[in-house]
Amino acid sequence: MTQQITLGGGCFWCIEGAFKQVRGVLKAQSGYAGGQQADPTYEQVCTGQTGHAEVVQITFDPQALTVREILEIFFALHDPTQVNRQGNDVGTQYRTSIFYQTDEQKQLAEEIIAEMEREQTWDAPIVTTVEPLEKFWPAEEYHDNYVERNPQNAYCQAVVHPKLAKFKRTFVDKLDG
Repeated sequence: MTQQITLGGGCFWCIEGAFKQVRGVLKAQSGYAGGQQADPTYEQVCTGQTGHAEVVQITFDPQALTVREILEIFFALHDPTQVNRQGNDVGTQYRTSIFYQTDEQKQLAEEIIAEMEREQTWDAPIVTTVEPLEKFWPAEEYHDNYVERNPQNAYCQAVVHPKLAKFKRTFVDKLDG
C-alpha cells in the first residue's frame, strides 16, 4: 500500500527533481496546496494572492522509504528558516510547509522540527508550517519533469542544478538505480 505526503520548499522544480531520483518514491508531482482558490493556475499562484504554496506531492512505498527519511531529505533540500522565500524566490507561494495526510506524518514532522531546534541544526528558528492537506491541485503539465526537460533554462542552471548536485552527493545511498 502506498502513502502520500505533500511538501513545499520553495520552487517545486527543485523538490520534484530530487525526489524523482529517490528509491521508494513512485511519483513526485508538482502542484499547489494551502490556498483558498479552487483550481489555481501557476500565474495566479505566482501573484501570492491565492494563498497556495508551490508543493510536490510524493507518492511512496513505505516499505522502501519511511516518512522520516522523506522529511530528512526535504529539510536538506531547502532552508526551513526563511519565511515566504527560498533564496531569490520571494512570496508566500515559496513558504516552507509540510501538508500531512496522516496523524503519523504530523507527529513525525513535529518531532523532527523539535529535534532540529534542540540540536540547533540551523542558525535561526525553523518556520516550516505543519498543516493538514485539504486539497492538492496538480500543476500544469509543462511543470512535470521541468528540470529534466529544460536543462538549459537559466534558473535551472543557476539554482536547480547546483541543489540537485549537492543532493546527489549527500543522499547517494537513497538514489534509485
